[in-house]
Amino acid sequence: MYKKIIEPRVSETDGVGHINNTTIPVWFEAARNNIFKLFTPDLSFQNWRMIILNMNIDYVNQIYFGEDVEVYTWVKRIGNTSLELYEEIHQNGTLCAKGTVIYVNFNTKNQKSEPIPDSIKLELQKHLYDQEGKSK
Repeated sequence: MYKKIIEPRVSETDGVGHINNTTIPVWFEAARNNIFKLFTPDLSFQNWRMIILNMNIDYVNQIYFGEDVEVYTWVKRIGNTSLELYEEIHQNGTLCAKGTVIYVNFNTKNQKSEPIPDSIKLELQKHLYDQEGKSK
């Protein structure tokens, strides 16, 4: 499991007093940086490999300004050319949002997907998700 702490900003708070729903996908993506580095170690957009195919989010509880959130990212599935992540956001020990995202290892120069290298698969396997929400 990967973990990232995010401090909510005033600008992310909406008129109802909670963090706006459009902020959650941005926080989930911010927590994926370690995974992005596996595929593109220099984080160069000229060499970028990870292309998003699908994203789903369930909003479970409200999130508020003034308290840090914890974003957890697990690897749910590793395919030949793609991977699926499972993510959760918690605030004060409460699950607030959860979701999945699917990425493909994509060669932008050739405009086609490519197999995920074995060395990356081995690293991703360290962060596999099981049904109890714990890393294997």
